[in-house]
Amino acid sequence: MNNPGGLPVQSRPIKRHHTARYIAHKVHESLTTRVSKVICGTFFMLLLILGLVAFILWISLRPHRPRIHMQEFTIPGLSQSNGFENAEIIFNVTARNSNQHVGFHYGKVEGSVYYKDQRIGSTRIMDPFYQDPKSTTIWAGVFSGATLTVSNSRWIEFQSDRALGTVMFRLDITSQIRFKVSTWGSKNHTIHANCDVGVGPDGSILSIYKDKKCPLYFT
Repeated sequence: MNNPGGLPVQSRPIKRHHTARYIAHKVHESLTTRVSKVICGTFFMLLLILGLVAFILWISLRPHRPRIHMQEFTIPGLSQSNGFENAEIIFNVTARNSNQHVGFHYGKVEGSVYYKDQRIGSTRIMDPFYQDPKSTTIWAGVFSGATLTVSNSRWIEFQSDRALGTVMFRLDITSQIRFKVSTWGSKNHTIHANCDVGVGPDGSILSIYKDKKCPLYFT
């Protein structure tokens, strides 16, 4: 609309005056948002730090399984045709605890020997004991007399395999085991080590089986 003088009337922006209550509300809202952001940021930072600490502890304290290796397995009288009368099997394996901070509580350690998947002997290898971290224990034993059952017909089978160059056996070792870290201990587990081993015509372990790692599983 024009004024009487013919000049346009300039419109002026309307200024809104905020009340003190409105300004106080805005300031409070801004402070609340900032405090919420600080709290959330601090919370997530703590979670990140705790997660990192837990991961490091898990890596450093995570228990590694025992490492069982076949060392010796000998049938001294294998070359004798009537050796079954005084048959014996001499063996030893090593049990390695490679953990830096975790010890092992073992129950009694027992061994069984199999030929063609049939058990021909069993014996107790070791009484319950504690194994320190970063240590190796030798488990040695002998199957003979009442702990080894070898008939004449079985010995003839040994001789037939011997003529072919190798007599194969399987040594099974079982024990209860419990992991220990400082004052904390896990529940008991049963370990089974299955060690396939072959002896040559002289009754001694073949070189390809010496120091061989035995598969291990838990039940």
